[in-house]
Amino acid sequence: MIIGIFCGSSAGVDPAYANAARDTGRRLARKGIEIVYGGGRVGLMGVVADAALAAGGRVTGVIPRALAEHEIAHAGLTTLHVVQTMHERKAKMAELADGFIALPGGAGTLDELFEQWTWTQLGIHGKACGILNVNGYFDPLKEMTLRMVAEGFLHESYAGILAFTDDLDVLLTHLHSFVPPNRKWQTEASAKV
Repeated sequence: MIIGIFCGSSAGVDPAYANAARDTGRRLARKGIEIVYGGGRVGLMGVVADAALAAGGRVTGVIPRALAEHEIAHAGLTTLHVVQTMHERKAKMAELADGFIALPGGAGTLDELFEQWTWTQLGIHGKACGILNVNGYFDPLKEMTLRMVAEGFLHESYAGILAFTDDLDVLLTHLHSFVPPNRKWQTEASAKV
């Protein structure tokens, strides 16, 4: 299994974020799960990669050329794909990963997570997304997701694509057992085909 990891290019102010990133990288490697991530050596991204590599894991990075040229690319990865744009990065990660986990991060982390979540909803792929909710960091997003359902902007089955928990094992179970809902706009007749 290959897990796509989305997380901050900064470490954040609370050491709990880096500790969770380190633990995630180490545990995935020990379980024989490969990682694909944004390819950076900085922030939580670098922490996850370094921990997985130190534990004997395989780590693939996907980084846009502009960022690689600013010398933030991780030099010690198993594989590094240098692409032209952020769009290509997300598409390559979606191609390689079997599912996705988000750790704390900023706008880029949310952008990557939301795209994969949307792609599952639309049936572009059928991959689950999990959120490692370190210290309740993603609680406001969880509340917003519930509000989207309550206000009629998101079907409950699409909210279920995301799993919110502070337990990595629960996320891995979600990713392993995930059955995608019918894609949005699928008619009942096409669902039977």
